[in-house]
Amino acid sequence: MSRIILSFLGSLCPAVMLNTERKNLVWAGLSGTLGMLVNDQVLALFPNAAMLTVFFGAAAVAVYSELMARVRKTPATIFLIPGIIPLVPGVDAYRTIQLIAEKDYTAAASFGVSAIAKACFIAFGIMTVSAVFRKMNRSKKQLLRP
Repeated sequence: MSRIILSFLGSLCPAVMLNTERKNLVWAGLSGTLGMLVNDQVLALFPNAAMLTVFFGAAAVAVYSELMARVRKTPATIFLIPGIIPLVPGVDAYRTIQLIAEKDYTAAASFGVSAIAKACFIAFGIMTVSAVFRKMNRSKKQLLRP
């Protein structure tokens, strides 16, 4: 339960800092909660696939953001940027720097590669969903043309 509350607050606070309108703040907070819930559920199903969980969490946030952008008539980035904040691999990046300071370069390389890979999977999840929605919009526009 605490992870749900913290993921909500972890998305709500950046939304406030980004000057999101009041009417969209709760929805922006829910985007991070959704991403973390999907991340946790996929991690429960596949305990050794941390990279896969980040991809699906980011994809869920991206789908939510695209849908809420249409419902709330705002840009998708209002929900997307705060929503991915709880998924960002900050602990891995911190451990990388800490291990470099301790001169444990092998472990630092492992955590560094993990942090970079997770960041790439977040970007890939967002990019994939965005491409699908863009393709659907183009198809819809072509069908509506006489």
